[in-house]
Amino acid sequence: TGAVGLYNIGQSCCLNSVLQVFLMNIHFTGILRRITVPRCAVQKRNNVPYQMLLLLEEMQCGKRKAVSPVDLACCLSAYRVKLFVQHDAAQLFLTLWNLIKRQMKKPELVEELSYLYTICVQEHLACQKCSSETKRNSSMLTLPLPVLDSNSHMLKTLEDCLQYFFRPEELTDHNMCFCEQCGRKTPFLQSMKLVHLPQTLTIHLKRFCFEKSAYVHKLSHYLPFPQDLDFNAILTENQCQADDNEKAAWQYELFAVVAHSGSTSCGHYCAYIRSLTECKWYCFNDSEVCQVWWDDVKCTYGHFKLHWGETAYLLIYMKKHPQ
Repeated sequence: TGAVGLYNIGQSCCLNSVLQVFLMNIHFTGILRRITVPRCAVQKRNNVPYQMLLLLEEMQCGKRKAVSPVDLACCLSAYRVKLFVQHDAAQLFLTLWNLIKRQMKKPELVEELSYLYTICVQEHLACQKCSSETKRNSSMLTLPLPVLDSNSHMLKTLEDCLQYFFRPEELTDHNMCFCEQCGRKTPFLQSMKLVHLPQTLTIHLKRFCFEKSAYVHKLSHYLPFPQDLDFNAILTENQCQADDNEKAAWQYELFAVVAHSGSTSCGHYCAYIRSLTECKWYCFNDSEVCQVWWDDVKCTYGHFKLHWGETAYLLIYMKKHPQ
């Protein structure tokens, strides 16, 4: 198979899991293989896309069950991605992606990388007194979904989390905004509309909860997610700002799950990834790789009594019919 493990070089399970999600994505590796190779040895050593390409080629030579990511990890340490510390998978994904983008020299590859991962939304802010409205386009690399509502009630499904994320929110009392038309602070309605979804969609389930005491605890409750996700069936017309062609491509199939087990201070990551060439699920647990089934992936839904159990933290969906 094309499934090869990565040795743990000291608390590198998070890095290994995120790397596997990048390198098992044939759309990403298609971009990676076309990078400009740096000229001198120092540039090669410090270039993240090039070090990822070397790692990919070592993994695909087909002779070993696992390889070491030590050269790439040392390269990343030059950009403040520390060695031998436990990272947060969502943050590490963003850091890695931005380093890759920054160090790709060809503008067309930067454009392709952005198109492959970037979500586009339109933010609306409307005064509730005079109805004046401001709009702002923005982009994001992940959908950071809360798993609790504003009353700390558990959201029950991924679809519930998506609907909650895109719900309009009233800004009243101390959250009121200054309206130039009214000349004073007034209640506003804040909303976000979906404009464009990428071929590779990364969803971040915000299971780590920060309390006022600065203590971080993990929300392990049961939260199912589907293999097939259709945004047209989840969001209303008012939550979308896209034409029919764009919306026709909003049907997704689950590609990968980055799962976390243990506590916030003492945890472990692994990745469940569906091979796009074989259409089989694999579990990547550092150097150990084995074939698994959908029922195994469903074990990452979580359970409120199993605080140390394995829970999905990042969900990566792939478009079924990209434009």
